[in-house]
Amino acid sequence: MNSDANPPNALPPRDAHKRGLHRTMTLGGAYATRNHTIKHLQDLKGKAVLTETMPFTTREAAAAEEAGIDTLKVKFDPADPASALAIRNAAPHTFMTFCIGLTKIATAAEAVRAGYDAMELGADGIMCQWGPEFIRAVSDAGIPVEAHAGLVPRLSTWTGGLRAVGKTIEEAMWVYEQIQSFEEAGAWAVEVEVVPAELLAQISKRTRLVTSSIGAGSGGDIQFMFAEDILGNHAPPYPRHTKQYRNLFKMEQAMQAERVGGFRDYIDDVKSGQFPGPEHVVKAPEGLIDQFLAAVDGGGDK
Repeated sequence: MNSDANPPNALPPRDAHKRGLHRTMTLGGAYATRNHTIKHLQDLKGKAVLTETMPFTTREAAAAEEAGIDTLKVKFDPADPASALAIRNAAPHTFMTFCIGLTKIATAAEAVRAGYDAMELGADGIMCQWGPEFIRAVSDAGIPVEAHAGLVPRLSTWTGGLRAVGKTIEEAMWVYEQIQSFEEAGAWAVEVEVVPAELLAQISKRTRLVTSSIGAGSGGDIQFMFAEDILGNHAPPYPRHTKQYRNLFKMEQAMQAERVGGFRDYIDDVKSGQFPGPEHVVKAPEGLIDQFLAAVDGGGDK
């Protein structure tokens, strides 16, 4: 039974389409409006290249939604969901995939449970670096799941480290067959990382999966880059496949220098007696201090 303090989730407005939004309900049972659904993304396969990013702060998420980024990804730890939930709430109308860390899950049953937990928080789907067995279990449970192929950084020891994958016919076939296995297991999409651009273009034509390209050229259905790379949040060197559209690191360094300078000026003013000045203090009314001294120092007998 709902109390007055917790009213039921309101039905989305019928004119949501006028704002480019689709009325939907999450797998967790909450009404929502989203810029895309999985069906819309599947229908756009091969017809348009969409944009995707992974924000790491609520401000980045809100800015991405305001700018019109098509889809978002967010890191999701089932044991500590607060950060993912905050980012979900910061971009409530953008299709969002919750990315579950490889080591957070040990069994197919845990994968399903983590997937449901993500969907309860408002995810539109999950992404994983698991094999077909876990993907099949999650998909069979009705959870939209995106796989990961090509260079998978956490598994890069098997492919020779952080380098491009698919530059030999053996590796190219391995990537293709891996994507086929994900499709057969029930995934709806796959992130393809750092493979030759021409290879992804050909693979994308030969799979039903929506392909998200990161460092794999423009032949995918979605172009993905981390928010920290787009915004230049860090000092160089940058990954070769990224482009910095802003230099927030330089701005942050300048702001930090301003912070240090402000504190130093404050210290100097205090030590030299320039702060606080007359304009920073409350002036005692005329006669108050004389009355106070008389009361404190001369009023011993009462």
